[in-house]
Amino acid sequence: MYLEDLKLNDFVDIPDAVINKEKMLAFAREYDPVPIHVDEDYAKKSRFGRLIAPGVMSFLEVWAKYIEVDFFGEQLVAGKSTKIEWFKPVFAEDVLSGRAAVTGVAPRNPYNGIAEVTIEAYNQHGELVLSAVTEAVVLRRPQQ
Repeated sequence: MYLEDLKLNDFVDIPDAVINKEKMLAFAREYDPVPIHVDEDYAKKSRFGRLIAPGVMSFLEVWAKYIEVDFFGEQLVAGKSTKIEWFKPVFAEDVLSGRAAVTGVAPRNPYNGIAEVTIEAYNQHGELVLSAVTEAVVLRRPQQ
């Protein structure tokens, strides 16, 4: 979609993302090897009682599902920024579902503008686990 086609509060439902334990552990070992993510004995003694997924990995699993239904398609030029907030821990085999909504649209020059998309993801218990606000550079409709 071109920038002009995006409307505030337009939304898409995001397909479910399942947090696979082996992928979670592999990601944690490579990118976030802190005990709560990789050491089951340590995690059992924590207030969570078990391993938790790295927050960035949880977001990326949801993001990958969002890309299947994203607003921009070929009109996406580039990402600009993402701000993520985490509210609840995510565990192996959790099922995250969510919604992405257009929360900002601003022309920047004759060629492109900034579109803001807010994603909220919930676990299988209906608890909000994360929220992310992403700004993207999106093409404007060509001038005739």
